[in-house]
Amino acid sequence: MRMTREKTVVQLTYLPKVFPVNCYLVEEETSLTLIDAALPGNVKAIMQAAEKLGKPITRIVLTHAHDDHVGALDGLKALLPKAEVYISRRDAKLLKGDRSLERGEPAGPIKGGVPTKVLTKPDVLLEDGDRIGSLLAVAAPGHTPGSMAFMDTRNRILIVGDAFQTRAGVAVSGQIKLMFPFPALATWDKRSSLESARRLKDINPSLLAAGHGDMLVQPLGRMEKAIAEAERSLAK
Repeated sequence: MRMTREKTVVQLTYLPKVFPVNCYLVEEETSLTLIDAALPGNVKAIMQAAEKLGKPITRIVLTHAHDDHVGALDGLKALLPKAEVYISRRDAKLLKGDRSLERGEPAGPIKGGVPTKVLTKPDVLLEDGDRIGSLLAVAAPGHTPGSMAFMDTRNRILIVGDAFQTRAGVAVSGQIKLMFPFPALATWDKRSSLESARRLKDINPSLLAAGHGDMLVQPLGRMEKAIAEAERSLAK
């Protein structure tokens, strides 16, 4: 996996030129927090990246429960039995393979690759505003009902899962980029995604780190443009 560092955050990318799948290592003083768990075959590469950084992974934090974000979870947990696993309360249902909607949620099928064979159970169920080390949890429903983003409070780096993509251009989840349409095709509710994108923009991040695509420094202008494009699309 390709390693790219920006301050306290290291992006790990599988197949960066073909079908980029990202996960992230966030450095704390004596440990690492892994955000997302990529694909099943990425266990060794993630462990090797942690070894290069010289710190243990003590937390595994999931932005949402799609296969390309939880694929290596069981393999990592087998090697890191003491690492705590975090996911939103809402997407903990998806992690168990339960696609049912909760009362008050917009109607529409939950799309994408929802895991059906994950054995690992989360240790902590997150709500908006929770803290995980230096990270602030920010609810960002839309791609899935319980999607979350995580902001490093030391530098305002924002790791958003699939709430935005940067591959083939910056887009709000649910808005198709023809050269990389997959996050859009796996999005549950476009209007919720747009609301979440506005909220994430208002955080004024110093850097945008998505599940698919390169990290973007000073991303506000491109986030605003993507939001405007989503607004026009949904107004039709």
